Amino acid sequence: MKWAVFGLIAAVVLPVAGTFIYLNLLRDEAPERLDTTPALAGTVDPSITLDGTWVVAEGSQVGYRVREILFGQSAEAVGRTSDVEGSFTIEGSAVVEGSFEADLRSVQSDEVRRDRQFHGRIMETDRYPTASFRLTRPLDLSSVQPQQTEGSATATGELTAHGVTNEVTFDLKGVRAGGQIQITGSIPIVFADYNIGNPSGGPAQTEDHGVMEFALNFTKQG
Repeated sequence: MKWAVFGLIAAVVLPVAGTFIYLNLLRDEAPERLDTTPALAGTVDPSITLDGTWVVAEGSQVGYRVREILFGQSAEAVGRTSDVEGSFTIEGSAVVEGSFEADLRSVQSDEVRRDRQFHGRIMETDRYPTASFRLTRPLDLSSVQPQQTEGSATATGELTAHGVTNEVTFDLKGVRAGGQIQITGSIPIVFADYNIGNPSGGPAQTEDHGVMEFALNFTKQG
């Protein structure tokens, strides 16, 4: 009986203790949010005007962030990809069109088992390989001065993920330095709104929502 009780205690305590050690001592901290990561720095290149089309450049990232509970221990699950395409066009004092698309098949986190779940039963990336956003209302830039290095705006458009499209509205920030513009932001996502099953599985439990976050670098076309 004593050994049976001992074994029961070990079966309950050891996974929790191991998870605590993994999350708090061995596992790296979740990366900073892409919408708060230090952006470009420097002065504006006066020879490059805002008018025209800007395309996604090297160093851009799109990813997800979800709160995860494992044996009572809280952590953030984060996955990202640099496989991103997109552009936006400025005419006068407005962004008249803009979009970006991320290849979800290349999204990776710090945990291979989580990635298998993400690409398989959760996002079904063989069937729905991309997620995309398309601006549906112009962004007013009338308050932005030609040599201004930072600004913010509220974007409205269509987010498509897992084969479902919904209208979304969210804040974004822009930083201009040299010949580049970096746009950062995050889009809240309720999984059920996109027919995404709750990612919870086994001992790992998640909330019913998360965010798509992005940091996109753009250079002027032409």
